[in-house]
Amino acid sequence: MKLQFISVGKAHEPYVKDGVEMFTKRICHYYTAEWHIIAPPKNNAVLSETDLKKKEGEAILNLLQKDDYAVLLDERGKQMKSAELAKFIEQRANESIKKMVFLIGGAFGVSDEVMKRANYKWSLSNLVFPHQIVRLILAEQVYRACTIIKNEKYHHQ
Repeated sequence: MKLQFISVGKAHEPYVKDGVEMFTKRICHYYTAEWHIIAPPKNNAVLSETDLKKKEGEAILNLLQKDDYAVLLDERGKQMKSAELAKFIEQRANESIKKMVFLIGGAFGVSDEVMKRANYKWSLSNLVFPHQIVRLILAEQVYRACTIIKNEKYHHQ
């Protein structure tokens, strides 16, 4: 199974870039993994919230394939413990899912079309984090899940 991470926003800031790259490289020991960063539309300051979400949504949907299993990070999604995330990823791999895509929307969330396309909605926390930090947390948690699946020592219970 391949893992893909799609995030709307600016390129990785230096304070998270090294961490995201490190955890992504570690994930690649278990699954092929890659990031796609979707830059905000150039005229985003003059767009309404709805129009901005629509434009960002179109960019997200253009990157998704029909058979991709899309996991949307959303504050209203289901929360999971690290071991539950590991089981979730392992189950998708056992179902022969070719590609699991983790989606991080823009500052105002995602369009209704992206929401409908998502196979699963996942909330990292009840807390609100900057998008840059969400990328780092996501990469670390997916790596942690990989080590749990393989019963390696990274995760301590």
